[in-house]
Amino acid sequence: ALVVPESPQRAEGRVDVVGTIGLTVGLIVLLLPIVNGGQWGWGSTRTLGFGAAAIVVLLAWARHQLRVDSPLVDLRLSARRPVLMANLATVATGFAIFAMFFAFPQILQAPTATGYGFGQSLVRSGLVVATNGVVALLLTPVAARLITRYGPRPAMMLGAVVIAAGYIFVALRTDSITDIVIASGIIGAGAGISTAATAQLITDAVPATDTASANGVNTLMRQVGIATSTAVLTVVLAHTTISLGSATLPSEEGFRTTFIVGAAAAIVGLLLTALIPTRTPVSGGSAEQYSKPADAPAGDAIPQR
Repeated sequence: ALVVPESPQRAEGRVDVVGTIGLTVGLIVLLLPIVNGGQWGWGSTRTLGFGAAAIVVLLAWARHQLRVDSPLVDLRLSARRPVLMANLATVATGFAIFAMFFAFPQILQAPTATGYGFGQSLVRSGLVVATNGVVALLLTPVAARLITRYGPRPAMMLGAVVIAAGYIFVALRTDSITDIVIASGIIGAGAGISTAATAQLITDAVPATDTASANGVNTLMRQVGIATSTAVLTVVLAHTTISLGSATLPSEEGFRTTFIVGAAAAIVGLLLTALIPTRTPVSGGSAEQYSKPADAPAGDAIPQR
């Protein structure tokens, strides 16, 4: 309130209350079975029932969004190739990034008797993983320069490669806490670059009046990737366990598989980013301009970047 200036951009329209409620309900019934499917059973009535309800609610929500004058989410805009591919890539990178937060604390806190654990406290484990956020913060100026010089698409691709490199490193080396710190920092570097570049790409690809909505949807896609990562990696670790006294714990092989899955998700994000058009419209154009494909002929007078 005291420092941030008000944006000069003003978009006409009203709050889409029905769309807001519909999206909230749809996401709840979608994410509940994804997160709890392993516990409920993937073929259970509860899991399948929530899944079916999610499909019905989200289809009804999409129908409403296509008909209302001021939709919560402009689905036609979201279907444009630059925005669609960026959102799909965000799901993959969100999946990859969260694999670290899922696995590293468990390894750090596991008893040394497991052969891979370090027996650290919750606080010390948190400090080790905090390297991720610190590196991402420190690399913000570097990410900005990369985006300015090469564009957001190459920066997104670089971020995905760095994330994958972090997982490959930790899959090969988990001999000490220092290895975990290094891997956390590498993945944080890739995450920082990727997140900043994705936001810029989304902003460049949509009209200025839709940047808030488009970036909000992109953030939502990252959360979907995180929720999916939780479900998939829980299944992976549940199928590779060891017994330590009366306790059942994930095995070292299970964690290595988790790192490989994280690296694979980052590579999927890289491939999806490669499908984003190299030239996208600059934000600020009219709705008619942005309804045309990004690779349309030059005679269509689409503003190009």
